[in-house]
Amino acid sequence: MLKIGRNAPAFSLPDQNNELHTLKQYKGSWMLLYFYPKDDTPGCTKEACMIADVYKDFKRLKVTVLGVSKDTPKSHKKFAEKYSLPFTLLSDPTMEMMDKYGAFVVKKMYGKEVRGTNRISYLINPEGKIAKAYPDVDPANHALELLKDIKVLQKEFKNSTT
Repeated sequence: MLKIGRNAPAFSLPDQNNELHTLKQYKGSWMLLYFYPKDDTPGCTKEACMIADVYKDFKRLKVTVLGVSKDTPKSHKKFAEKYSLPFTLLSDPTMEMMDKYGAFVVKKMYGKEVRGTNRISYLINPEGKIAKAYPDVDPANHALELLKDIKVLQKEFKNSTT
């Protein structure tokens, strides 16, 4: 997991429409970067739909939402269309970005060690720094937790830059 205050690692990944997105293009705005294991699975669907349900609040707070998994742009497109997800999903098939952000980890499954995606989220401030990290995400409640924290973090950020 990345430490608060650290620069967010750079990335360049395609979205569900095969358009490239980079960290640099979001400098100057708040971002929610959330990592999830797989499109259209129960926990991942619940998390994505909860974020979609309150997406208007993220927009009102001027927060860009980017979901990231190793799934292909085609899989992301199908997932986004099926659940009417209004935000961008990035494809990281090499898991290079996920590894940089601490989302690609060794897990125990049925007594064996396997590498897999950890459900983790980051709020990134307009300077491109990690403002808050969420290593243990509850898919059902995460979106509301994020909105509550964003309001506080935005106020703190504004006060520290004025």
